[in-house]
Amino acid sequence: MNNKLIFELKDVYFSYLGRYPALCGIDITIRRGERVTIIGANGSGKSTLLHMLDGLIFPDKGTMKAFGSELNESLFNEEDFSVNFRKKVGLVFQNSDVQLFCPTVKEDICFGPLQLRVDKKVIERRLDELIRILNIKDLLDRSPHQLSIGEKRKVAIASTLIIDPDVLIVDEPTAGLDPLTTRHIIDLLLHANAAGKTIITSTHDLHIVEEISNVVYVFGQAARAKSWTIVNCFRQTTSYMYTATGIRVQHTHIPICMYIIMKKGSPLSLSLHGAPIVPKPLFLLSLYH
Repeated sequence: MNNKLIFELKDVYFSYLGRYPALCGIDITIRRGERVTIIGANGSGKSTLLHMLDGLIFPDKGTMKAFGSELNESLFNEEDFSVNFRKKVGLVFQNSDVQLFCPTVKEDICFGPLQLRVDKKVIERRLDELIRILNIKDLLDRSPHQLSIGEKRKVAIASTLIIDPDVLIVDEPTAGLDPLTTRHIIDLLLHANAAGKTIITSTHDLHIVEEISNVVYVFGQAARAKSWTIVNCFRQTTSYMYTATGIRVQHTHIPICMYIIMKKGSPLSLSLHGAPIVPKPLFLLSLYH
């Protein structure tokens, strides 16, 4: 196995209650150190994919590997495996209230590592660092449910980062936030990536995609219908290569109209290894049709 490969999904299907398709034939690979962003319309399966990567749900069909091992529900019944996986992968939910339930902010932040049997001195050291980075000292003794949306988001991210996971998954990191708080969250994600963490996000804030990503997966409405549509990508490419997930664009320059046909059952992958890439307005509109 490629030791840089963290997640590998092949022909993955998932539906809720066996009746409501959410993922249909997904093929995705995520490598160590990448900044991956999932974009697409509401209901296209973005959050479902993130929950699957965190081991909260599992494919109905197809295979999913993490760190070289195939994941299934029975593995998480083994305490050693479960603890080890939870130390490696951390998820920040879209709704911060889902993961904030302790009487105080400090207790909420420290809850996860205590359950994972992290040494208390290590927890205190990590807490002090997060307090400094996130500027949340004044929040520690407050009830999480008395905080603003932005403050809750910071605390939710802190409660995940304190575990020091190799992979940080964040669902809608900047949704509903003011520009200054958005800037702080973006800087935090970039800092975590610079420290060696793999960052996986989903977002509707398309203006931040360029900065927080070097790989973008586009999910369309057709995912629910087990097929994918033609996407208009206004982009000139100087080099590109086809992959199992679509087209990985390595270098980009001035916009031109280019039609990219997505492989049936697979999202389009844009790999941003050259000049900065910003999806253009007409391209962005096409994602939601």
